[in-house]
Amino acid sequence: MRDSFIPVTSIASGLGQEVAPDVYALCVQVVNLCFVGDPLTKKWVLVDAGMPRSTPDILAHVGDRFGQDARPEAIILTHGHFDHIGAVQELSSLWDVPVYAHELEKPYLDGTANYPEPDSTVEGGMVAKMSPMFPNGGIDLGHRLRVLPPDGTVPHMPGWRWIHTPGHAPGHISLFREEDRTLIAGDAFVTVRQDSLYQVLTQTVEISGPPRYLTTDWEAAKESVIKLEALRPACAITGHGFPVYGEQLSSGLARLVRDFDSIAVPDYGRYVEPPSDAAQPDAPLY
Repeated sequence: MRDSFIPVTSIASGLGQEVAPDVYALCVQVVNLCFVGDPLTKKWVLVDAGMPRSTPDILAHVGDRFGQDARPEAIILTHGHFDHIGAVQELSSLWDVPVYAHELEKPYLDGTANYPEPDSTVEGGMVAKMSPMFPNGGIDLGHRLRVLPPDGTVPHMPGWRWIHTPGHAPGHISLFREEDRTLIAGDAFVTVRQDSLYQVLTQTVEISGPPRYLTTDWEAAKESVIKLEALRPACAITGHGFPVYGEQLSSGLARLVRDFDSIAVPDYGRYVEPPSDAAQPDAPLY
């Protein structure tokens, strides 16, 4: 199941976009990954590792950008959900490079734990209903797995810092570069309604909360969005959807923060807390 092809895609699949001279975003089926580094110096890192069976597509784009047989100095994971680690075992072995993740993601990447199952009962569209086919099992990266430094620095990514943005996953991180205010947000928020199959297929831009069917802590997810909006990013590459810039990003994030409970949080689902008064008996009339 972990290595099975997942039959979902979008019009953006296979498209790459240079967001900055040293930041290249690539869509594989419905998920984005990034090459961060200068094509001239050939010093770069891979951020996230796409869908299952995406190794050939990733290697083809690596060859185009950095040259044949190029390899990164490391792989950085925003989190360990299946659509962000699909090729990580094969690529890290092929390249013999370390893989860095937050300490709280370690159990899902060293073979000791599985993620909670996707919630097909959550309010949402067809993708949520399809989510039982998505693998939730952990993987074992063995000796290549590393924990990110606690000081917020990112190995082999000078000028960047990692920010703990939990909610969608316990050890979810985002990456931010102050110099040009570029944000790699992972799934802390996305720029396409991930629960809508039509919007996923067409990649209709809409700044939204994290994918509902895999988000288990909505209070933490809200705090993470508030944290990222406060950075005032000029550009954001999210795990799903096209990169977003400028006013579209700032106004969309401000709206998401302001209306997070109505925009992002589903009305019902396995991981949704009921209203605080829902389980309380009526107050006595005296």
